[in-house]
Amino acid sequence: MENLPPCPKCACEYTYAMNALVVCPECGHEWAADEGGEAVAEQVVRDAVGNVLRDGDDVVVVKALKVKGSPSGIKAGTKVRGIRLVDGVDGHDIDCRIDGFGAMQLKSSVVKKA
Repeated sequence: MENLPPCPKCACEYTYAMNALVVCPECGHEWAADEGGEAVAEQVVRDAVGNVLRDGDDVVVVKALKVKGSPSGIKAGTKVRGIRLVDGVDGHDIDCRIDGFGAMQLKSSVVKKA
């Protein structure tokens, strides 16, 4: 069995590894840890003009996007609030909710920081 560090929030010793994260079963806290239990540097995601994006930022779509199954797409200039950065598929690294469309993933290359 691995020697995983205790939870930094509640000090629970029953943590377990899930992919690249360490998870606490008592409080639900998740954090990235390498072999020694130290935090790993997080990825840097940049928007279309080079600004660094963070979780919770507001962004604006810079070009019209077609949405499969929708007669109208997302228009350029649409504001998206409270983004979440994820390791998505095919470069889709932003998880968000767009009014009128619902939850979806976007590429950081089609948005700029608001």
